Amino acid sequence: MRLGEIIRISGTVVVGRGIPDVEIGEVMEVGEERLVGEIIRIFEDSFAVQVYEPTSGLKPGDPIFGTGKKLIAELGPGLLQNIFDGIGRPLEELIKRSGPFIRRGIKVNMLSRDIKWSFKPLVEKGFEAMPGDIIGEVQETPMLKHKIMIPPNLSGKILEIYEGEFRIDEPIGKIHVGDEVKDLYMYQEWPVREPRPIAEGGRLPLEQPLITGQRVIDVFFPVAKGGAACIPGGFGTGKTVT
Repeated sequence: MRLGEIIRISGTVVVGRGIPDVEIGEVMEVGEERLVGEIIRIFEDSFAVQVYEPTSGLKPGDPIFGTGKKLIAELGPGLLQNIFDGIGRPLEELIKRSGPFIRRGIKVNMLSRDIKWSFKPLVEKGFEAMPGDIIGEVQETPMLKHKIMIPPNLSGKILEIYEGEFRIDEPIGKIHVGDEVKDLYMYQEWPVREPRPIAEGGRLPLEQPLITGQRVIDVFFPVAKGGAACIPGGFGTGKTVT
C-alpha cells in the first residue's frame, strides 16, 4: 500500500500527491476512514480522485493510499439475489452493520464468504476446459441456476472436480495450466470497466424468456434470459422494489 497526501478538495473530487506510477482507474483509499475512489486525472506531480463516498471532514494533509488495483466485481453465487450500491457493497449487509443510514468507510465483500452453496459439477476429471466453459451449476434461487464457468484467463485439463456444499472461497476442483496446478472456485474477480470477453462466434441468441414472477412484466414487457432491461422512473416510484 503506497502512501500520499491530500493537497486539495473540491466536493467529491480530491487532489493528492506523493504516490508514483499511478494509473487512470486505480482505486485509492482516501483519509483515515479509507473512503473508496478512483483516479480520474493525472497531472505532472499530482492526481485527481473521484471519491464515491461523502468527503465532509477531509482536509489537506490527510493521507491517501494507493492500492495498485482497479475497481472489481465479484462474479459468483449470491450476485443474482442481491442489491448493491455503486461500489459493489451489498445493501443488506450494509444495513446490518450501520442501520438504514449507511456510514462511510465500511468495507464489505461483494459476495458473502459465510454462505455455503450446493455445487453440482457438469464435467468430469480429464475434461479439457477452455475459457468460458460451464463446469457446474448452483441453484442460487428457486427460479435461477447460476452457471459456474472457467475464468477467461484459464485453460487446461480438469484434475479434480468436487460435488457438495462450499463457500465461494473454497476450492471446487483443480485444473492443470501449463506447468502449474491451480484451484478452481465458484467466483471470479473482474475489473468493472473492462468488457468481458465473448466467444469467437459472438453472443448466443436470446431464445428463452426470463420469468420474473410479476405478471405485468412477463406479459407486457417480457425480458430475455441473457438480455438487458431498463425500468425508468423518478425517485421513490418503486424501481428497486420492482
